[in-house]
Amino acid sequence: MPRSTVPERGLDYDRGVPPHALTLDRLVALVPVRGLEGGKARLGEVLDAEERRALVARLLARTIEAAAAAPGVAGVAVVSPDPAVLELAAGHGADGVPQVGGGLNDGLAQGRAWARAAGADGIVVVPGDLPRVSAAELARVVEGARARLTAARAPGALVVVVPDRAGTGTNVLLVAPPDAIEFRFGEGSRAAHAAAARAAGAAYLELDGPLALDLDTPDDLLAAEAAGLGGLRDERS
Repeated sequence: MPRSTVPERGLDYDRGVPPHALTLDRLVALVPVRGLEGGKARLGEVLDAEERRALVARLLARTIEAAAAAPGVAGVAVVSPDPAVLELAAGHGADGVPQVGGGLNDGLAQGRAWARAAGADGIVVVPGDLPRVSAAELARVVEGARARLTAARAPGALVVVVPDRAGTGTNVLLVAPPDAIEFRFGEGSRAAHAAAARAAGAAYLELDGPLALDLDTPDDLLAAEAAGLGGLRDERS
């Protein structure tokens, strides 16, 4: 559902963009995961190292399953420098993109290159720490993107953002074509991605909903459990 508090949503930032056949016929999901060991350190107050490792693995499996089942998503690739993550991804049917150096944005750039080589006309970045990820919610993002594309006046690019609960970060990012903007994940990424869309002359949309919840802090874990996602502390992969 569109965020009612976002004044820029639904705007064509540059109506002078030359029209071309922008489509979302082959959308590839990129799932970035830094590693199994040492992940989610900020949850260390409530989860020990083994529990955090199990949580990362379980959420990754859930994310792959959701993306693979989402209508409109043609493929799923996990981007990580950790061979254990890539092995786990392969076990769940996802492609693996070994990240070579750099941080999150660099890794996603490598994933984007892989997706373009695979023929993707758009990408959707779905971090592996969204406890309420589901095929239905990802389908809603794709449906919103398609509706925005239809409503826009022949845009040269399309950017869709699902902000985090704080309204400052980016939890899901859809970009078509894949190289329409550079990745700006990090502090203030919601505004940074909106600015990048504006600079690219892209049609832009923000969506709210369950995907706004990620797991970074103990408060996030409590929010997930309050939403009915119990067992996150205790289950093992």
